[in-house]
Amino acid sequence: MPENDPQRARRRQWGAEHRAEPLAIVPSRPSPAAIVWARLAIVITVVSWFLYMLTTIIRMVIEGPKESFVFHLQTWVYGLTVTALTFSAIMYLTARYGALVRFREHRRVERALLDEHFARSDDRVTVLIPSYDEEPDVVRYTLWSAALQEFPDIRIVLLIDDKAAGLTGEPLARLERTRSLLGEISAELESPRAAAQAALDEFLADAPTVPGPLDAKRAADAYAAAAGWLDRFAGTEQIDEHMGEFFAEYVLLGLSNDLRLTRLALDAAHDQGAAPDWERLRQLHQRLVWIFSAQLGSFERKQYASLSQEPNKAMNLNSYISLMGGNYRIVRDTGEQILEELGIDEDPATADLVIPDSRYLLTLDADSQLLREYCLRLVYLLEQPENERVAVTQTPYSSFRGASTRIERIAGATTDLQHIQHQGLTYFGATFWVGANAVIRTDALDDIAVTQTVGGFEITTYVQDRTVIEDTESSIDLGLHGWTLENYPERLSYSATPPDFGSLVVQRRRWANGGLLIMPKFFEMIRARKHTSDRVRLTEKLLRSNYMSSLAWASFGLLFLLFFPFDSRLLSPLVIAAALPYFISMGLDLRASGHRFGDIFRIYGFNLILLPVNLAGVLKSIQQGATGAKIPFARTPKVVGRTAAPGIYVTLPFIIVGFSVLTAVRDFNVGNWGNAAFASFNAIMAVWAIVAYIGIRASIADATLGLIGWLYVPIKPKRVKQESLVDPSATINWQAILYHGDRRLRRDLARTSDRRRRLSGVRADVQDDTAPVEVQQVSGRARRRAARHSSTSR
Repeated sequence: MPENDPQRARRRQWGAEHRAEPLAIVPSRPSPAAIVWARLAIVITVVSWFLYMLTTIIRMVIEGPKESFVFHLQTWVYGLTVTALTFSAIMYLTARYGALVRFREHRRVERALLDEHFARSDDRVTVLIPSYDEEPDVVRYTLWSAALQEFPDIRIVLLIDDKAAGLTGEPLARLERTRSLLGEISAELESPRAAAQAALDEFLADAPTVPGPLDAKRAADAYAAAAGWLDRFAGTEQIDEHMGEFFAEYVLLGLSNDLRLTRLALDAAHDQGAAPDWERLRQLHQRLVWIFSAQLGSFERKQYASLSQEPNKAMNLNSYISLMGGNYRIVRDTGEQILEELGIDEDPATADLVIPDSRYLLTLDADSQLLREYCLRLVYLLEQPENERVAVTQTPYSSFRGASTRIERIAGATTDLQHIQHQGLTYFGATFWVGANAVIRTDALDDIAVTQTVGGFEITTYVQDRTVIEDTESSIDLGLHGWTLENYPERLSYSATPPDFGSLVVQRRRWANGGLLIMPKFFEMIRARKHTSDRVRLTEKLLRSNYMSSLAWASFGLLFLLFFPFDSRLLSPLVIAAALPYFISMGLDLRASGHRFGDIFRIYGFNLILLPVNLAGVLKSIQQGATGAKIPFARTPKVVGRTAAPGIYVTLPFIIVGFSVLTAVRDFNVGNWGNAAFASFNAIMAVWAIVAYIGIRASIADATLGLIGWLYVPIKPKRVKQESLVDPSATINWQAILYHGDRRLRRDLARTSDRRRRLSGVRADVQDDTAPVEVQQVSGRARRRAARHSSTSR
């Protein structure tokens, strides 16, 4: 079992998080007072906003003729801004109320019922882990947390998106190390799996119809052996950072403690001369076999020219899902690897690649970890009769505790707030798929699949990659087809939070991009379900609209409040009264999540310095909507060292500070006290955020690098004729030329050397963007399933 390099551990900052233990799996039950406050907060906010707008309108009617046009314009713009921000606050409070009700009503399914339900199950869960340029140790934690899931049949596939061709040095070593993880984990699982299987076989062979105390003792010994193996495993882990600590303490030892609790019960039964019945003992033995019986494999789509080469997570997932349930031969006649599906009448034994089908998929980010019962409880939820139209269920991820940097701690706090919000969205039927982890029905994916023929190859898209927030758009696609989504009200999944400002910029800019583009599809969903029994209710419309669009109006609204010198008469105690319940409720949620009430101020400053990032994402959405050009998918960097931020994003926070100071001084001099206080508060919060979350030295370094990059203009080499790029000494791949024609020839020329690729401008893509596209409505995977169903019926 590999050890982490102590030299690579991130240095712990002052003000970082000291709490290492996560919150309880089952949230504590809210008190009646908490429910009352949740309702009262909504009422106070609505009434305060209404009274403010009413008094503003009355003042305009009475004093309007005396005021200038500029004041009237300010009043309208300020009123709209306050309304938009208040609406977002009300949506937060509404979702919060829904979450508290769900936490109060949630009752955990008993373990015996889970074991009984899955005792004779033949369902398989396929875990898909998309990976690109990841740290191998982080991927290892994710693979192990999936492999130790307590599920009867689980298959784990690491979807490696790195392209080995051209890699050298550290990147190549990292890729090879990632590939080797699968074999290592499979080998390590073999010993405890064999021991658990032997114990089950012995029980089935020797146990009488009415088991006795000795049978209970044998089961207790099997559980002790499994727990001991997990303890030894955890003991060999060298822990240098909080993700490793979580893995050892809560994935490995958490499972070990659970097994020891079962052993305690079985030992007690033996000591009391009793034993569970035969069926229950069989289920307990089966549980141990489930834990250690995961099948692990990998798939690299970029090895095959017949699959999509789009550089995003969605198409990495789609490529594999489209192949599930099929048998394939690998054709290399053209110099590239192409997958051809075997016909129904062909012998499957001749296939080079066999990809089993699965009723359920679990998509899991490569920097996430699951607790032991994630699959068991979520699949059980899907298999209840009342949930037959639930397409996706998940436990919105929580942050790893014990963050080593201040910005990671605050970003993690916002993640924990989002966990509560997503639980509330489910209460009102407005659930969104959060892509870090989810259990998905493959039948639902077949319903939303779109198949295109691109350059002669069939490309099927299940999770749309039109925007960079593919999970949000897929939520609307599923709703269009009559499917629903549900968040499970427990904490069973955890995911990494960016540890520095540079990586956070990439993540939050991606999150801010795409919501506006999905709104037309949401309106289409409303129209499609308008005259059905499953029509979209008003609360769902409001919550979904706020989720997808609030970042746009909140960013522009905050920008207006920061930079527009509005009249101090527009600021009223009623505005403060409307905002106060939101901030108080957020502070209560932070404290309930193990953070500090005062973090509301830190989060305010955090959002101030992220304002340019959010605005950039919103503007990118507007750009894509206007031009139709797809925005490239930017993966969040996952490196041990610091990620440099673009110079503009470390410069603009200083401009916010400077303008806020200028506004405060100007308003102080003219007696505009309310505006001066607001500007002073913004300046203080922004300065604190810059120092705490970006750092002065890092700001200077990143701004300098950004300036140099902006001033630097690379020398363009002279253009040369394309014919001169042909290397007479090169071996000509005549089969590929005959198969691909001019497109393959241009690609081979482009691959001759990096220098020649720059000179020619020829793209080295596997597929030709100019190739005609034919849209079909039935995916190959769906046809395969229909053919198998027809064959079974006959």
